[in-house]
Amino acid sequence: MTPVPDTDDAHRPSLANRMGLAFMRLLAGLPLPWVRAAGWLFGRALHLVAARRRRIALTNWMLCFPESSDAQAQRAIREHFVRFAQAWLDRSWLWEGRPDVVRQRLKLVGDLDALKGDVPTVLFAPHFVGMDTGWTALTAHLDRKFCGIYARQLNVDIDRWMSQGRQRFGEPHIVAKSAGLKALVSALRAGEPLYLLPDMDYGRRDSIFVPFFGVQAATVPSLSRFARMARAQVVPVVSRMTREGYEVTVHSPWTGFPTDDVVADTTRMNCELEAFIRQMPEQYYWVHKRFKTRPEGQSSPYGRGD
Repeated sequence: MTPVPDTDDAHRPSLANRMGLAFMRLLAGLPLPWVRAAGWLFGRALHLVAARRRRIALTNWMLCFPESSDAQAQRAIREHFVRFAQAWLDRSWLWEGRPDVVRQRLKLVGDLDALKGDVPTVLFAPHFVGMDTGWTALTAHLDRKFCGIYARQLNVDIDRWMSQGRQRFGEPHIVAKSAGLKALVSALRAGEPLYLLPDMDYGRRDSIFVPFFGVQAATVPSLSRFARMARAQVVPVVSRMTREGYEVTVHSPWTGFPTDDVVADTTRMNCELEAFIRQMPEQYYWVHKRFKTRPEGQSSPYGRGD
């Protein structure tokens, strides 16, 4: 998420965005099949017009699944754009729908006992298209205060809508991205599980290079570092889109994690993530430039134009 630049224009309400929010609020009351049908249309149209993001997604896919034929990759990315669009429109009912409807559509399964009590816990939440539903399912279904990181959005209307949507259940503790490590570690030690999404390319600063589907990828080692600083367990939370809504799986805590080797820990994180992705590859966030930051001497796989 993009922090707000210090300019007056960044905080100026946008008519287009307000109309978009009005459309999302209208969708919130519709049956889920209607919302998903609108997402299918939106996703197919987006796949046609968003040529740059389509190239990025295809490049990522072929780097991670080089055994795919061109036809298989094209088909997978078309499906990804549909899933991406459907997940975005699902935020309508996720953040505006009736609470009972939201809870009904979000099925929380897995090792829920791992989240009982006040054991310091870092939740490894990978960037699948349903990542926001994972957070909402936890805060809506479980009687525990969760902690999340939030970066302000470019437009004030969108920022307010997203912030309120992510805080509608369970009175969670939201920490600004600019607050630094101290506030997050304190929350962890106080027993607030931290919802962490560390699997994107956040640039060279604070990143290390470890394999991701066999390709060296700049990866922030925050999962290992937070777990060590707070003496916390790591519990993966994976969100899968289904016909009925979403299935959010709480996996059992990792054993032998963290270690004293941050590189080994971060390598393991990516290896575990690969296994999750292989179960539903079209639902991972392929439109992000995962391999943008390269080791010294290597060129970008996306080309100069991207």
